[in-house]
Amino acid sequence: MIPELGGGAAFAALALAVWGAIAAAAGARTGRAALVESAQHAALAVFVLVTACFALLTYAFLAFDFSVRYVATNTNLGTPFYYRITGVWGALEGSIILWTWMLALYTLIVILRHRESARELYPWVLTVMLSVIGFFLLVMTVAAPPFERLTPVPANGRGLNPLLQDTGMITHPVALYLGFTGLTVPFAFALAALIAGRVGDAWITLTRRWTIIAWYFLSLGLLIGGWWSYHVLGWGGYWAWDPVENAAFMPWLTATAFLHSVMIQERRRMLKLWNIALVVLTFGLTLFGTFLTRSGVIASVHAFTQGAIGILFLSFLAVVMLTALGLLAWRWDALHAQGQLDSIVSRESAFLLNNVLLVAATFTVFFGTVFPLLSEAVRGVKVSVGAPFFNQVNVPLFLSLVFLMGVGPLIAWRRASPNNLRRNFFLPVAAGLLAAAAFFTLGVRSALAVLTLALTVFVAATIAVDVARATRARLRMGERVLPAMGGLLLRHNRRYGGFVVHLGILVITLGVTGSHAWSVQTETTLQRGEAAELAGYRVRFDGLTATEESNHFKVAGAFTVSNGRALDVLRPAKKFYPQQESPIAYVDYRLGLKEDVYLVLGDFTRDGSQATVKVQVNRLVSWIWIGGLVLTLGTLLAILPERKKPA
Repeated sequence: MIPELGGGAAFAALALAVWGAIAAAAGARTGRAALVESAQHAALAVFVLVTACFALLTYAFLAFDFSVRYVATNTNLGTPFYYRITGVWGALEGSIILWTWMLALYTLIVILRHRESARELYPWVLTVMLSVIGFFLLVMTVAAPPFERLTPVPANGRGLNPLLQDTGMITHPVALYLGFTGLTVPFAFALAALIAGRVGDAWITLTRRWTIIAWYFLSLGLLIGGWWSYHVLGWGGYWAWDPVENAAFMPWLTATAFLHSVMIQERRRMLKLWNIALVVLTFGLTLFGTFLTRSGVIASVHAFTQGAIGILFLSFLAVVMLTALGLLAWRWDALHAQGQLDSIVSRESAFLLNNVLLVAATFTVFFGTVFPLLSEAVRGVKVSVGAPFFNQVNVPLFLSLVFLMGVGPLIAWRRASPNNLRRNFFLPVAAGLLAAAAFFTLGVRSALAVLTLALTVFVAATIAVDVARATRARLRMGERVLPAMGGLLLRHNRRYGGFVVHLGILVITLGVTGSHAWSVQTETTLQRGEAAELAGYRVRFDGLTATEESNHFKVAGAFTVSNGRALDVLRPAKKFYPQQESPIAYVDYRLGLKEDVYLVLGDFTRDGSQATVKVQVNRLVSWIWIGGLVLTLGTLLAILPERKKPA
């Protein structure tokens, strides 16, 4: 019954989405409020129906309904409860349902929030969002139906990909999809502004928080993905420039550029065309990323291996980009800047350079990602573009961006005077230079590490100078220190929320630098009772244990870790799944603020007397995850409504 109910709800939702898009557009053109209201009702019905589809599929997983092909493919009787939930979006068809449901949810919130506040843009926003939902419903009903019936019904399913049986994969796709789908909102408002001829600042004001929220979820998804890679895949890293990683990273870069450049439009009435182009590009990159992950054109541990829907996504991407380009050409005259750049040495110039660097990084990541595909298509030769290329090209760009994080907020608008530069940057520059000297004195010999650490100190110092100066001004008005700082954050939360986000990125940068510059590893074969030493740690092999789990067989090693005193017993393992030809590594580690001890079990003898283990001491990796928490606090602060000064 579930296949019929789910399939029927999906087709009904598709019909309503198409009607809603048409009705909203017709209502906007004719001024008939009844049509817009009908479109609004259709959008609400779409949300209800897609929610029903999602709930039905979830129930099918929980009930082990193997009459649904997707359920039989992605779960089995031994799958734990929480991984059955993960299985709902663990493969192609379910991920499309989750994506569509989130789009419908965002549309519902837009209706509730903007039906009165954006009367001129609202009908066109509804048209765009329902059109995008309609496309995903078309994919869901035609190319990747999740409710396809399976006959005969098997007694058991194949099971979820073992690599996805992790808590990180419960939250990682959800966060990424919230980011991807959230970017539909500013895209819809940008197209609505072009269609309605309202290309001023109104659409930016309406979508600022939407963009920040979407950007945050993208950031969170990338960080959780890094954590999953670190503690599941067994290579000891968190970022490999994998094509699917890149697919999520590219819209993050352009969204970051947009969040900075809109400030120039709000303050100086510049970059109208550029900002709309950035929003269109960001949305286009989300579609391109979806194509990469779901078309089967790339080999990746993250990718879905089904190519039937690839042409649909490419076609829709082409329609989106051509439509946007046509609208930009139509409104070309209205998109001219009202202001102009007065000086190279100004905040506008710093933000523009920031945008150029972010777009350049996006292009290099895009080129490195698609070049193997182009090479194979044109020459028939498979090539690989690995981490060395991405690091060599992007590291200078990212270091320049870190520098601009310190320059942009403090340099003056329009034109910075020599006095302004001395007043704002003397102390931060001095702090950065002293930090570089201190790190070199302490034994850091990597020029890249010294430069990166010095830049982080410089940026942190610029934030400290700004906060101290603003706090001191409030103290002169008779306020105490803590109330003064609290009032500063609440009344200017957009600015200081951005500063906290910058601090989070600095902490992440510190973690990335430390993990690359000072991490060490070794791989050795140990007899029972024998120990290996690395970076002051002693790892002793105590033996192996074998256990039968609900859906796999596990062989775990016991290794005592000490550094003069016993610290912990780590139990890295190999998991053997019936549906997998090769075992899956289970990593074990000891986390610390300074360093992590990270063990991966290799080959072993059947009697448990000998085992090969990879030992890694990864420095400062935990600071990456701490930086994510700081970034979260900054985002929450930035999206709060600003308190108005009392009259």
